[in-house]
Amino acid sequence: MAAAGGGRRALLPVPVLLPVLLPALLLVLLVAATTARLYRPGHDPLTVLTAGSVRPALLNSSAAWVVQFYSSSCGHCVAFAPTWRALAGDVKDWESAIRVGVLDCGEEGNYETCKEYGIHYYPTLRYFKAFTKQFTTGENYQGADRELQTLRQMMIDFLQNHSQEVRPPACPPLDPILSSDLPSLFEKSSHHYTAIVFESNSSYVGREVILDLIQYENIVVRRALNFDKPVLEKLGVTSVPSCYLIQPNGSHGLINNLKPLRSFFSSYLKSLPGVRKKLLLPLQLPAPENKEESTEIKVWKEFDKSRLYMADLESGLHFLLRVELATHKALEGAELKTFKDFVTVSAKLFPGRQPVVKLLETLQEWLVSLPLDKIPYDAILDLVNNKMRISGIFLPRKVQWVGCQGSRPELRGYSCSLWKLFHTLTVQAALRPKALINTGLEDNPQIVLQVMRRYIQHFFGCQACAQHFEEMAKESMDSVKSSEQAVLWLWEKHNVVNNRLAGDLTEDPKFPKVQWPTPDVCPACHEEIKGLHSWNQDQVLQFLKSHYGSENILYKYTESQTEPSDNEQGDTREVKDKNLLKNSGGNGENQLQDKENPADPGSKVLEKAAGNPGAVQGSGKNAAASVNLKGTRQAVSFLGIGFSNLDMSLCVILYVASSLFLMIMYFFFRMRSKRWKVKYYRSSV
Repeated sequence: MAAAGGGRRALLPVPVLLPVLLPALLLVLLVAATTARLYRPGHDPLTVLTAGSVRPALLNSSAAWVVQFYSSSCGHCVAFAPTWRALAGDVKDWESAIRVGVLDCGEEGNYETCKEYGIHYYPTLRYFKAFTKQFTTGENYQGADRELQTLRQMMIDFLQNHSQEVRPPACPPLDPILSSDLPSLFEKSSHHYTAIVFESNSSYVGREVILDLIQYENIVVRRALNFDKPVLEKLGVTSVPSCYLIQPNGSHGLINNLKPLRSFFSSYLKSLPGVRKKLLLPLQLPAPENKEESTEIKVWKEFDKSRLYMADLESGLHFLLRVELATHKALEGAELKTFKDFVTVSAKLFPGRQPVVKLLETLQEWLVSLPLDKIPYDAILDLVNNKMRISGIFLPRKVQWVGCQGSRPELRGYSCSLWKLFHTLTVQAALRPKALINTGLEDNPQIVLQVMRRYIQHFFGCQACAQHFEEMAKESMDSVKSSEQAVLWLWEKHNVVNNRLAGDLTEDPKFPKVQWPTPDVCPACHEEIKGLHSWNQDQVLQFLKSHYGSENILYKYTESQTEPSDNEQGDTREVKDKNLLKNSGGNGENQLQDKENPADPGSKVLEKAAGNPGAVQGSGKNAAASVNLKGTRQAVSFLGIGFSNLDMSLCVILYVASSLFLMIMYFFFRMRSKRWKVKYYRSSV
């Protein structure tokens, strides 16, 4: 047997192969899952735009564009994706006249681009005309109806609104032919088919068929209205819409064996002998940059569902401050008031790492100190990114979902973290009733809920989600009379949302929407009364206080503070400051889990390092004054302009000196004027 099989390699049995192949198979599946997006270039029948390709695609384009600006973290965008994908496939033959594109504003590389286009809510649909020479933010789609047929008809209306000078060359005339011009179509001899779609004035079938055939040669499609009854009777048209065909040899007649539908007309005309599709060059867009992040494999993070992860909370703050807020070029009025209150509540109640809390406190003090009715977002971003090099403040610059990670990139994520953040703030408000004293927000048990309500109304990207939350708030938020009732109110409404979204397209199959907490997490929360399920709200409240309390927070997977940011490269002083943070406040997980010293890391003070001029001199409660950088000029960002402490001091001194000088000059000339009047008055007398 061995000799007979000497020329063949022995095959390993399946049980031996499994341990070898399984890791490789899992790696392939992992890569596929982590790189999949809501829309996939080359797979979906639309153009996936990026920050680098959107302007070259839209500027001076020979075709018009309709672009959906969406966020992969927006549940409504996920639910809308099948409709948009189907629309793109339905009008694929129209792309030489009008193209369909998407841009993910939830991608870090697209943040600034979406800000430039003024995108505040998701999904936002914008139309861009052909041959635009300068940058434009496009025209908003104003319709509330986002059914496929309505969107398709709006695309036709947009094409017809083009002037003759900028109309896409591939787009044939969409206006109906006059009855007086119909005889000329029969008299001319041609080498192509001519199809005439007779329809009513409100019908879109003719225009849809015209656009369906623009990529096909040897056929011309026109439309005519059913106003001229004698002409219709002469041609045998008894109902509309109907399709009348003129052959290349001059014969003509009504096509009677078709249903009066766009799909039947288009399919029949495409199948005529000699009618074939033109060879068109594909759209050439700039090749995306081969960034390291795009090839990074994101490994699934194992987590304990009974614990709260600081990485989720900090990632939510990062997305909120650097992405969602960035859609507003400036904050004023109700938006500015909402943001100030949110920062104040977060600075006082957020149970985070000391550098993050200190950043929130610094931001809060800065906002309070500015006597302005309007603040540009760039000034806020400068402080969040620590452009002024304040020692001891830090906020992670990328998302790191743990308890909020989804089985696909577009699932869970930011919306999950926002729920967790406000649950945490309501619980902290109940556990620390004196935390908001002297802020102007004390003695209001609804304050966290009201801030959440206003934030979602003014800033949350998913407009449909914001409307649903506003309806719940109007219904019962006024009934909340204590901070503990606020905790339960938010828990109850979160379960209402879970019940509404159960089985929805936005639901993660790995994390189904259920009523929470589940019996395996909190058995005491569940009861039966007369055979019906009931919640024990006292037990639910105790569970929520424990789950969202500081002692239940894990600091695993949090971003290290020793990683230098872009504006700190090469600055050795900042590296020393970061090493100080790492040694004194960065080991939050061990401090939190230490049974002998279970203090909240968010309440600790960074130790002063001997000989380090960048060490923090005081607690985070006076963050702006606690930084002592000897021998350096520390800049303060004001409206995007850098001023040092010395600059500010000189401004104050000059202001006081000039005020005193003006007062002295005023009294001097006042007295001199009185003496002059007395002197000359007496002489004249």
